[in-house]
Amino acid sequence: MRISDDRYTRERASLELALRFLHHEARTQTIRAWTGLSDDRIRKLYRSYMGHARRPSPRHRGKSPHQIAYFTRSLRLQQETVALASMLSLLGLLPATTPPRAGAAAATDAAGNVLPGLTRGNLLCQAFEAFRLSVSAAQISFEHAVFLVNALARGDQLRLGGCSDCGTLVVTERLPLRAARCHHCAAAMQSRC
Repeated sequence: MRISDDRYTRERASLELALRFLHHEARTQTIRAWTGLSDDRIRKLYRSYMGHARRPSPRHRGKSPHQIAYFTRSLRLQQETVALASMLSLLGLLPATTPPRAGAAAATDAAGNVLPGLTRGNLLCQAFEAFRLSVSAAQISFEHAVFLVNALARGDQLRLGGCSDCGTLVVTERLPLRAARCHHCAAAMQSRC
């Protein structure tokens, strides 16, 4: 009896995480990767629990976000990216150091993507929900948060670093052309010139 109880506990946890992802308007492929549920099961879950809501959440179609330029597009998005990266780091979703290309850290696969799973998925939802509470009218979507986790875990395009002047957290390109500065230090440097 215990074996079947464990199976149902895992299945229930997968369904609960899938519902949480649906509330955050995640795409089917993202939900499938993090929960292990089939596409058909996810669609049925949406129809059963989300389709009849007063304000049903939209279902996004197509490819998930995949361009790092989104995070540096504007000053506001850069600030939101740092806030979200802080939440992700505080909850342990990002490796302490960037994994070397040959051997990936335990939390990443060979390509450097964060290994999806129920525990990590719940932490991702917690980080995103805390981010949404702390940043009013945030522009970064849940799908972008998933992409940011993967990009920072891989470290091949984006990485966490410190401002070269004050040491505050910044998200930078892996090989920046100039020293990384936070927006306050960059503005102060421009006003001096």
